[in-house]
Amino acid sequence: MSILTQKFTTQHDTAPFSQIKNEDFLPAFKDGIATAKKEIDEIIANPEAPTFENTIEAMDFSGSTLDRISSIFFNLHSAETNDEIQKIAQEVSPLLSEFGNDIRLNADLFQRVKTVYDNKENLNLNAEQTTLLDKKYKSFSRNGANLSEEKKNQLREIDKELSKLSLEFGENVLSETQNFQLHITDEKDLSGLPEGTIEAAKELAKSQEKEGWIFTLDYPSYVPFLTYADNRELRKKMAIAFGSKGFQKNEFDNEEIVLKIARLRFERAKLLGYASHAHFVLEERMAESPEKVTTFLNELLEKAKPAAEKEFEQLRKFAKDLDGIEELEKWDGAYYSEKLKQQLFNLDDEKLKPYFKLENVLNGAFTVASRLYGLTFVEINSIEKYHQDVKTYEVKNISGELVSIFYADFFPRKGKRNGAWMTSFKSQYVLGGINERPHISIVCNFTKPTETKPSLLTFNEVTTLFHEFGHALHGMLADTIYPSLSGTSVFWDFVELPSQIFENWCYEPEALALFAHHYQTGELIPTEYIQKIKESASFQEGLATMRQLSFGLLDMGWHGQDPTEIKSVKDFETAQFESTKLYPDVKENAMSTSFSHIFQGGYSSGYYSYKWAEVLDADAFEFFQEKGIFDAEVAKRFQENVLSKGGTEHPMILYKRFRGSEPKPDALLKRAGLLKTS
Repeated sequence: MSILTQKFTTQHDTAPFSQIKNEDFLPAFKDGIATAKKEIDEIIANPEAPTFENTIEAMDFSGSTLDRISSIFFNLHSAETNDEIQKIAQEVSPLLSEFGNDIRLNADLFQRVKTVYDNKENLNLNAEQTTLLDKKYKSFSRNGANLSEEKKNQLREIDKELSKLSLEFGENVLSETQNFQLHITDEKDLSGLPEGTIEAAKELAKSQEKEGWIFTLDYPSYVPFLTYADNRELRKKMAIAFGSKGFQKNEFDNEEIVLKIARLRFERAKLLGYASHAHFVLEERMAESPEKVTTFLNELLEKAKPAAEKEFEQLRKFAKDLDGIEELEKWDGAYYSEKLKQQLFNLDDEKLKPYFKLENVLNGAFTVASRLYGLTFVEINSIEKYHQDVKTYEVKNISGELVSIFYADFFPRKGKRNGAWMTSFKSQYVLGGINERPHISIVCNFTKPTETKPSLLTFNEVTTLFHEFGHALHGMLADTIYPSLSGTSVFWDFVELPSQIFENWCYEPEALALFAHHYQTGELIPTEYIQKIKESASFQEGLATMRQLSFGLLDMGWHGQDPTEIKSVKDFETAQFESTKLYPDVKENAMSTSFSHIFQGGYSSGYYSYKWAEVLDADAFEFFQEKGIFDAEVAKRFQENVLSKGGTEHPMILYKRFRGSEPKPDALLKRAGLLKTS
């Protein structure tokens, strides 16, 4: 029997990494799935009438062995992988997917769930139980469990066609991206470009056995070209090529695909009883409805537009004064913005890094958490690690009780993916009267220390550490009964609140004083540096906000209404962009035909959530600022109503309980310099 399917005998029930071998995983997954199926079969076969306890609660606690195996395996797959683990992942993923479908499409199980759900008014459930019942029921109903066989088949056909179309959409965008190259043979056309960009272009040309330099529509080539290349005609050529992906009436044209996807999504939503695709998606989001999202976006737009227009005018004047540009075009934006930014601010990451030694920044995050929530972090070496670089901590509360185990994994290495993330090895829940505490991990990729220098972070990396630590607090301070509602198991337009709010302390002199000391001299970071950090953070925020809002409004245009009458992608887009337009239109370009977020990725009816989460965190942090950034009462309210509650109630209810009212966008606009305080 595999170590993975047995109860661990380790300290605090932590993962016994040293005893786990790669070959243990596949058999463990198969055993775990078999055990979980057996548990589900027992729920179905129960001769007693379905109740909340014997059906809904039993379902939530079923599959716990499988969940534990999955979390250990997939965390290693991200942070400490190898060929063997990747091969196992290929084998395991379809098994897990099939197991999920077996549950969701099980008519007998759904019948038991439905019986409990239809009787919910008489069950006297508390808020958390009500949420759990609702969530379990919807996991069936939103996947078509209530439909007739004929309609179920229709749904399967639509889903099949949609997955084929979105795949085709993505392949076309990729082909269009790869088919364009800008081949430069005259060295003077490289004027303004950074050395690294020129070098990469030369290597690309060389690999194709060509003289000169080749630039492409891939971001690492395209973005620096548009930002730094002095040759305006070539910037125009690149920008038009970038903006016309999937819109060239060739074999890779996405116009018809966009129209088909929008229509099929609408048809699917109608089949399931919803007014539009956005109504279907947003039912399970904090924003709730397309009307609410559109109002939210337009309210932001109304307040951000004057600032954006002012910034655009400043940029237009700057370009005219500098180079005599008569009309600012889309291919001029990034180029002149970068020049203007350099003129206004003179702040270099290299100046800041000595004040942000990794150990000091981590201790700073610990101290802020201690001041706010009474937590202490003690490094211990008696817990097993999956790699020697990982640090392990016991997290305790003011009474000395264990709150969480915390793993921190900071340096890049082979077998670890890029980026930064928070994850867990074990969820928090209450079973048999015991509050099982969570095992939380944050994973980042910061510069390793050398023989002569410790690991020094850029300011961006400082905010990254605080961001992930904010997610970690959401996991560590979880205090719910049911595992599926615990910690970060919340609506996706709410999950970024704990992480984004924690970043705010990085900009506060009172918090920086706790950790931003020069690693050699101990000197505190100078005030003028803090000031410049704050100022440059909001540079051209108006323009950036308008851009985000235009994408959000376009997304809602496609998905918040009946799209069957739309005939021309370009005409439809032009109408949607009317309220956010600053630059002259480029007739050769369309955005939707390469808007992969919403036509290929998972962001359809969800693009607004980037801004939504920012509004929440700015509004919430304003409450701290009003009372003091370490105010015990505000911190207690945030912990009790947000951090500990997971997904036990609708996030807006939780937020209002913390803040006293719904979030307003003013705090975000103020922070971004888009709304001046009176």
